[in-house]
Amino acid sequence: MAEFPPCPMCKSTYTYEMNYLLVCPECGHEWNPNEAPVSEDTFVVKDCNGNILQNGDSVVTIKNLPVKGSAQSIKAGTKVRNIRLVDSDHNIDCKIDGFGAMALKSEFVKKA
Repeated sequence: MAEFPPCPMCKSTYTYEMNYLLVCPECGHEWNPNEAPVSEDTFVVKDCNGNILQNGDSVVTIKNLPVKGSAQSIKAGTKVRNIRLVDSDHNIDCKIDGFGAMALKSEFVKKA
């Protein structure tokens, strides 16, 4: 009996061969063992329209955003330059004129 690699999705060892694919009976994942595995650990941040953001991009806010501890809010249409992406709940770090350092959620901005 041939040894097949474990499932890349659920790490199950009960994989079997069907035609040219390997199949996992536990999660139903099918993959071609001859193709290079696709890394799902890549960090991708998308704006409200689905455009992929990168470090250094400029974005525009799409709605008024309240700022904790401040009476002012960030107005819709505020342009933010030179963003930095981070892996957290608020995945954009930036500096906004009049506010200073700020963390924003990508769902409230669009690529400029």
